[in-house]
Formats: sequence, structure tokens, C-alpha cells
Amino acid sequence: MKIQTKYLGETEVSENHLLRFPQGLPGFAEEKEFILMDLPDGGVFQVLQSVQEAELAFIVANPYNFFQDYAFELEDASRVLLQIEKPEDVVVYVIVTVRDPFSSSTVNLKAPIVLNHSRQMAKQQILKNDLYETKTPIVQPKVIQKGE
Repeated sequence: MKIQTKYLGETEVSENHLLRFPQGLPGFAEEKEFILMDLPDGGVFQVLQSVQEAELAFIVANPYNFFQDYAFELEDASRVLLQIEKPEDVVVYVIVTVRDPFSSSTVNLKAPIVLNHSRQMAKQQILKNDLYETKTPIVQPKVIQKGE
């Protein structure tokens, strides 16, 4: 099927690759189908694109590319909703807020997107702990030592 996308124009996508968000996304409850698309540069960032609304797209990334210690407990209700049977089924993404200069870009570690890739179902899980923030810098500022 062909869809209009925010960043890549008209694109052909396979219905087999559609991600279903049974509850939509916070703020976009009516948007239930998205596609995960690679950017042309093939880097660590991807686009989570709405199938229905061309202008609704988010830059996402695997948080473990930047934060190896990132961890959270998935709620039982989310496991049931996404039909998660084993940990290997789960892939996690975070939404990136791209800024200029890029070094000031942030990621939302407080509300990761949890994907059951074997069932193509996803949910944005809002974490109830205070360990993570919605605007975590991707590039941590360098601490200048005395004498540098």
C-alpha cells in the first residue's frame, strides 16, 4: 500500500509491517496504525510514521544506543495488551526531539515505545517512576576539568 509520509514523501509499505497501537498514542488516541521506517542515511534513527496522517511522524531511536543502563519494569496490563510471551519479543524505542544544533537534541526516556515485534503491536508506556525525564540530552555535556 502507498502512504504519504512527513519525511520521505509517498512511500510503498507492506501491510505486514504495520505496527498496531491498540490504545493509540497519548494525545493521538485515534491514531492506531504506524510504520517504522529507516531514514536514508541508515543511522541509528528511524521514523515512526502514522499510516493515516502524513504530518504525524516521530523520530525514534533504540535508547540502548545512548544509555546502556536504561531499564524499566513493564506493567502487567501492558504485557497482556501487547501479548508479550517472552522477553525476546520486546523492542524498545524512545522519541527523539531533534534540535539545532543536534548536540542539544533530547530523548524521552520517561515514555518509551514498547513493541512486541512478533505480533506487530506497540504501546507508549508512561513510566510511573522518577528515574527518567522527558527531555534527556542525547549528548551529555562534557565536564571541563580544571586546567583544560
